Amino acid sequence: MDLAQMRTRLRQDLHDQDASSYRWVDAVLDRHVARALQEFSLASPLESKATLTTTLGSRELSLSSITDIVVIEAVEYPVGKYPPRYIPFSRWGTGLTMLIDGTPGAAEQVNLYYGKLHTLNATTSTIPSHLEDLVATGAGGYAAVEWANFAVNRVNVGGQDVWRHYLSWGQEKLAAFHKGLAKHGRRSMVRVKQLYRPAQPPASQSTDWGP
Repeated sequence: MDLAQMRTRLRQDLHDQDASSYRWVDAVLDRHVARALQEFSLASPLESKATLTTTLGSRELSLSSITDIVVIEAVEYPVGKYPPRYIPFSRWGTGLTMLIDGTPGAAEQVNLYYGKLHTLNATTSTIPSHLEDLVATGAGGYAAVEWANFAVNRVNVGGQDVWRHYLSWGQEKLAAFHKGLAKHGRRSMVRVKQLYRPAQPPASQSTDWGP
């Protein structure tokens, strides 16, 4: 589903298919799609991998060449081992520090496993096909709520309560959207998250780790 197809799907859901008098212009629908896609990406980012190279004697790696990072899941170093060796790391801005003993050599490979923002445009979509309806639900909800807020105290050909119906419908769609994000988001997926021993012990509600 590309952006134009997503827009068509939204107009069907919103009953806004009369091209001579659209309630939402394309640019407005695109904005609501972008908002829903952003939320979807934060909950369920696109799984990606990049290979970085080290600088002699430095544990620092630059992330400036990697765009739209949502979360870094793991750093593999050295690469090519079985089972893979994942190391602890810290991130600040566009820099990543490998928390390892010793220092790397020159031009050694480091594999970065991360989640990034999804893409939806005129030619490309990275949204899994079974979750396209979820993004459409969110975009439709945002569009309906936005129009309802705009239409309050305005004359509407459908009657004074048209805005109220859109508001109720939009809120229902957004509730379903956020429920779907919780169900399909990365936090609900069954996977091994702790791939390495943390640099510090985790916070505990019952244990005092001392100063």
